[in-house]
Amino acid sequence: MKRGETKPLSELVRAMCREEGLETPLNEYRLIQAWYKVLGPSVRAYTKNLQIYNQVLFVSVTSSVLRHELLMNRKSLVNKLNAQVKAQVITDIVFR
Repeated sequence: MKRGETKPLSELVRAMCREEGLETPLNEYRLIQAWYKVLGPSVRAYTKNLQIYNQVLFVSVTSSVLRHELLMNRKSLVNKLNAQVKAQVITDIVFR
């Protein structure tokens, strides 16, 4: 590699992950971790079994009141979570 062709290490790691097919699982993991960061620790007690399948986040919610509140804010949650990961990881959320 020539001196004029230097690239940041983060860019090289990202390219390697993309080539190896690890970018999508890594972004999904980051999004699940971002769920608790975006919604806070109080929601953590009432949500569990977060899984992503076909760009849909499935969340088990133990409180019907919280489920209704989350349903009302579903679109903004999708946008906030994707923004936190800086990638389009999910398109919808399903609350069970």
